[in-house]
Amino acid sequence: RAVHDGAMKCALIHGFCGHPDNWDDVIAAWPLRSAPRAITLPGHGDEPVRASWDDNLDAIAEAIAGCDVVVGYSLGARVALGLVATGRAPHAILVSVNPGIADAERPARRASDAEWARVLRDDGLAAFVERWEAQPLFASQASAPPERLAARRARRMQHDPEQLAQSLEALGLAEMPDYRAAFPSDRVALIAGADDAKYVAIGKGLGAPFEAIAGAGHDPTLERPASLGLAITRMLLAMDRESAAGGRSQAT
Repeated sequence: RAVHDGAMKCALIHGFCGHPDNWDDVIAAWPLRSAPRAITLPGHGDEPVRASWDDNLDAIAEAIAGCDVVVGYSLGARVALGLVATGRAPHAILVSVNPGIADAERPARRASDAEWARVLRDDGLAAFVERWEAQPLFASQASAPPERLAARRARRMQHDPEQLAQSLEALGLAEMPDYRAAFPSDRVALIAGADDAKYVAIGKGLGAPFEAIAGAGHDPTLERPASLGLAITRMLLAMDRESAAGGRSQAT
């Protein structure tokens, strides 16, 4: 089914310890006539965490039913990739995605996630958020507007620490299948912050359309939301054109 003139229906999926409102500034820069809708990941609101990666994908697929494209950031990007790779969603735009790790890397990653879960359960949400935000991965966020940083922290502080811990245990990278060997490069597009060297290298190496956001690190939704919104729009329009061309080809 082809859809035209920017009418593709989009779902937006936030990252770990995030919130649907994290997309507000991206949506504000959205020039297309069909506005996207941001959903809540299991463990980040009223929706409980399921026991396994696949069980959580099933629940998220229900939440995005009817959407043509899933746009995800970080954990949300990994979820979006899983949805497309398993046929639960047709297309995705993946922002700062890790497509999977080798089995040999899983024990170390599982131990790391278990330590974050321990901090949540034993030390509390405030201690966790302080340590989470201090990771080198997020160092570039210091240049973001103070009011945006404060709003992001306030949203993080609304979470239930036990649910976040369970999210790490069921949706962490160690629990996600490795999608690299069968990466659906014909059905996804990739974005990363230009200052996030690791994820730029990942994005360039996966064989799908890729764009880097200037002046952004790992989280363009926070650091350059307007630029991210325009980049997503360009990718949606390209997907729309390809969909229309495919529809015409099938009709002839």
